[in-house]
Amino acid sequence: MSAKALYTENEILIDASTSKIWDVLTNPAQTVKYMYGCQVQTDWIIDEPILWIGAKDGVAYVKGQVIHIEPTQSLTYSVIDPHGDYEDILENYLQVTYTLTDANGRTKLHVRQGDYATAANGEQRYQDSIAEGGWQSILVKIKDICESE
Repeated sequence: MSAKALYTENEILIDASTSKIWDVLTNPAQTVKYMYGCQVQTDWIIDEPILWIGAKDGVAYVKGQVIHIEPTQSLTYSVIDPHGDYEDILENYLQVTYTLTDANGRTKLHVRQGDYATAANGEQRYQDSIAEGGWQSILVKIKDICESE
């Protein structure tokens, strides 16, 4: 275990309202467009499960739990790959936090994921995420959806 916390952080400015971005973040019909073909399944209630289900194959690729929700402002949930090569225990889950803030008429969407340092294979999972650019490619897709619809 590393003593230093390991988080990926990405952000993007979007020419859309927080309510529009919120819909894209939480609506299964929207998530399938940017989250690798997965639709989110949850009731958006704290402590309730969240699943990312492949729209074409019905496979649960990611699972977790809703931790915090402030509509149009912030959302935190835990995540784990149920097919990963690590034990499905609380310590191996990561947290994803979306924060929406006003940025001079636009909206800044910030995403933070971690703490990899406390999870099994955390250093490797962190390095893999960094190598892939963290959430940046997903944020670009979210921006495109929000600004084109």
